[in-house]
Amino acid sequence: MKSATKKGIQSVGISIGVGIVVGIGVTIVFAAGFFLRGLVAMPPAFALAEQNGDAQYELLDEVQALLNHHFLREQPDYTQRQYAAIRGVLTSLGDRYTFFIEPPVAQSESDALAGTYGGIGVQLSRNEAGEIELYPFDDGPALQAGVDDGDVLIAINGDALDSDLQQDVVDQLLRGEVKEGSGVTITIRKTTGETQTLFIEFAVINVPSVVWRVLPEAEEIGYVQIMRFTSRTPVELAEAMAALEAAEISGLILDLRNNTGGLLQEAVDVADAFLDGVTVVVERSQDRERVFEAESGGIATAYPLVVLVNHTTASASELVAGAIQDHGRGVLIGQRTFGKGTVQQIFRLSDQSSIHITSSEWFTPNGNQIDGNGLIPDIEMIPDENGRDVELGEAIRHLQAES
Repeated sequence: MKSATKKGIQSVGISIGVGIVVGIGVTIVFAAGFFLRGLVAMPPAFALAEQNGDAQYELLDEVQALLNHHFLREQPDYTQRQYAAIRGVLTSLGDRYTFFIEPPVAQSESDALAGTYGGIGVQLSRNEAGEIELYPFDDGPALQAGVDDGDVLIAINGDALDSDLQQDVVDQLLRGEVKEGSGVTITIRKTTGETQTLFIEFAVINVPSVVWRVLPEAEEIGYVQIMRFTSRTPVELAEAMAALEAAEISGLILDLRNNTGGLLQEAVDVADAFLDGVTVVVERSQDRERVFEAESGGIATAYPLVVLVNHTTASASELVAGAIQDHGRGVLIGQRTFGKGTVQQIFRLSDQSSIHITSSEWFTPNGNQIDGNGLIPDIEMIPDENGRDVELGEAIRHLQAES
């Protein structure tokens, strides 16, 4: 498998279409969306005066004066009261994607978007037999230790892998703090049938946005997974397609499952690869409508295509899947997508907190509203309760039936 490294993302003055932020405080989970790059005018951390000559928030001043004179107990500090007031204003808008983030969490958000973690650097895939296969990232510690594409994970730190263990739990067991001597011992079964036990030290892993391979169970089919849309994604996709073309594939699977979004223009560029001179998406804001068109001569237009989606396929990935579906370019297999069709701008405030503001909405080429609706796959499937990748298996069968 080939892969590419994600670059860092500037955290100040960018626009993002973010899905859901959960667990403000310790954990941040993004069902994300669109980044529209470029500096944005920065408002003060707490502006009492509204624009256009409207009245200031005079009632807040009245309430604060009454609290100062009459409240029995000690008040929270001034900053915390500002934060509470900001949250109250944003809550009144009734839009869950417009929200406020305090400074420590805002920094965690930036780190999460940067796509780095401590670990051994592998992508996990559960095959139809229910086994966990490993696909190491380029130049990562797993690859350097001798892990090859398709090696089956048998045990972690001497404990045999339970077939019922969720894939995301397994992924966490292969991660850890990067310090001297830290790492994990894994036992793998090579594609030759040989069993190996390896100790692999943790390192800082830069998560690629695209991974790809020729499927070992169907060597005529190429598999490309886009995990997020970053500034590097179009380049990584081009590298993937060059490698797959050299491998003489005759069909292609694009996996957008669990892809929660990313950069808008890069998502349009990715759609360009699969479409040829047609509308990709329509974006509508307060005062304008923009139509994004695919350029002619896409690098992946010649191959029969299946797109895998699920409940956490969101925003920018829905843009790509929706364009492919509307134009009949490929077949969607999986579950109804998340339904995130709005774009947010992120403003970093003066105290390094941040605010996300919904600023526009997008529609598929046929005018379908994604926000709140999602995309319905052409072939709907129920996820396997044992974690087997039945969607991938169905995609292989579909492409083989077409050939």
